[in-house]
Amino acid sequence: MLLNASGCLDALVAPDVARALDAFVTKTVTPLPRDGNTPVRIAETDVGMLNSIGLANPGIDRFLTGSLQRLEQLGVPLWVSVGGFETDDYADLCSRLDDYASVSAIELNVSCPNVEAPAESAAQIVAAARVATRKPLWAKLSPAVPDVGEVAKAAQAAGADGLALVNTIRALKLDPSTLRPALGPGQGGLSGPALKPVALAAVATCYRATGLPIVGMGGIRTGLDALEFVAAGAQHVAVGTTLFADPGAPTRIRVELHAAAQERGWNTYEDAYAAAHEEALSLRTT
Repeated sequence: MLLNASGCLDALVAPDVARALDAFVTKTVTPLPRDGNTPVRIAETDVGMLNSIGLANPGIDRFLTGSLQRLEQLGVPLWVSVGGFETDDYADLCSRLDDYASVSAIELNVSCPNVEAPAESAAQIVAAARVATRKPLWAKLSPAVPDVGEVAKAAQAAGADGLALVNTIRALKLDPSTLRPALGPGQGGLSGPALKPVALAAVATCYRATGLPIVGMGGIRTGLDALEFVAAGAQHVAVGTTLFADPGAPTRIRVELHAAAQERGWNTYEDAYAAAHEEALSLRTT
């Protein structure tokens, strides 16, 4: 399944791009409206993009009465990303979304680097959300922890149905003329090509640790990039930064993904699932 990374596509502005996906993931919704961080919020680097949006969004009330109704017209499954500052925020958001049939899944954004981190752990947030909704829950994790596999196992034990790997990692760019931070808030989240090896490692680690379904993301620009995530243990992949430069990326990557799999001897890309893991290879040769 091919998705977008949350916050990297405005489906209401580019509906045809959203319809090229197997599911659309919304920008993170919070309990109350947020103006976001001080501009400048986006800066290019030699190895990717920095952003410090700060979860700017209209809040859950306006999302439900406005945005969601318009997103339903896309005709694709909707995953709603939710975020907050304490466990109760996540539980309340999940409860509010639970009765909406158009919401196929909820992504718990417990790892945004551009806002103050939730006081509670990912496991506590997942556990509270699990009680509040019947929807499938996908925990979006950061690789910037001592052991992402342990965090993934804790999220699994708390009731997560899947993992979204990874969120951006904190980074800094300086303006070459002033040597001051290029972003208004100073540091931001790094996405794009430099994130790919980090994300692949997190996917492989969490595949081994949990066996949960994984949406892999981070620096995917080509079908071969996507196939590498599948081989590392991701059942699904999401495109993010590349959408800013290439709105046609979903269609192109889908074609390239199938071609890349066939060039390497697989009938479909699904056959490459977890191929990077020795145990998966040994099972296929016995």
